[in-house]
Amino acid sequence: MYAKALFDIVHTHGQQALKLVVALEEGAEELFASPNTLAAIEGHLRQVATTLAHLPPVVMLRLPQVDWAGWSALLQALQQPTPDRREIVWYAVCGLLPATLVLLDQLRDKEPDWFEIQY
Repeated sequence: MYAKALFDIVHTHGQQALKLVVALEEGAEELFASPNTLAAIEGHLRQVATTLAHLPPVVMLRLPQVDWAGWSALLQALQQPTPDRREIVWYAVCGLLPATLVLLDQLRDKEPDWFEIQY
């Protein structure tokens, strides 16, 4: 049940971030020129990164393809602005987030019991 709750948080915030990115017609330039859109996307990314950092180790071990170092770097960049924050955020929305969502969906298909609500 714990994995389901975390999965739902990641999936919801991930999809919201991707919706905002897809709406950008000029890509990175438009994203970083719009403080409101950037803040919204970074907020969703922060939620995803924080949630992924709290996944049970057994789930993390089942996802060795996830760029855990990338998520850690993103979380650090969002907490303490770094000179390469822009590149890290753009990498996250273009590669890290979509790939992670696909891998989580695949894991849910393989291990449905982990993602069921049990009463």
